[in-house]
Amino acid sequence: MDFILVGIVALLGSGLTFFSGFGLGTLLLPVFALFFPIDIAIALTAIVHLLNNLFKLTLVGKKADIQTIIRFGLPAILFAFLGAYTLTKLTYLEPVYTYSLFNKIHEITIIKICISVLLIFFSLFDLIPKLKRLEFDIKYLPLGGALSGFFGGLSGHQGALRTAFLIRAKLSKEAFIATGVFIACFIDVSRLAVYAKDLFLLGDKLNYPMLITATLMAFIGAYLGNKFLKKVTIHTIQLVVGVLLIIFAILLGIGVL
Repeated sequence: MDFILVGIVALLGSGLTFFSGFGLGTLLLPVFALFFPIDIAIALTAIVHLLNNLFKLTLVGKKADIQTIIRFGLPAILFAFLGAYTLTKLTYLEPVYTYSLFNKIHEITIIKICISVLLIFFSLFDLIPKLKRLEFDIKYLPLGGALSGFFGGLSGHQGALRTAFLIRAKLSKEAFIATGVFIACFIDVSRLAVYAKDLFLLGDKLNYPMLITATLMAFIGAYLGNKFLKKVTIHTIQLVVGVLLIIFAILLGIGVL
């Protein structure tokens, strides 16, 4: 059942990244968080996210705009390191509150609160029309790269900010998507370089079959999503997923998960 859940989310999440506001990381993180501590869930999501984006580059990479990649991507790389470093520091802070519920001990930690707030914040980008239409002048591309990189490194949430800053770059739909994939890869490589130490320490404790399942299903979703690239955004799916993400974020923040 666990593999089915992860596989379905990876398949749908990857496919929807081509024509929906939610990214694969946003959808897959809550599922991994059901089976792993939140910091490890973020790292595992980053692995699937990177491999999936590398695969997507083979589908759309030729359309990328190099100038935009440089202006946005270089600050994103630097600040992704900072965001990932911040995550590692927050992970080792002591719980702020511990309580018992249904004979099980639950902890409210700083890292859970931070990820919970970010999940809610970035979910609102796809639920509130004004936030969905948020745009920034092209002169702020380096700033957008820095912000997208930092939050990408901290929690994996980079897509909403990246879209808001790139939307004014006057790129075709294909170039917009390909450029975003390139930048996402840069951020993923940067943050995984920081996460790697904790992942190596886990060794055999990681569920590699689940990770492989998620990656393969994400590949299939990317392929199918690319086939339907010209489809419009699915508003109903955005609404349902956004609400579910907020509910998950609240449960995470109060230590239930």
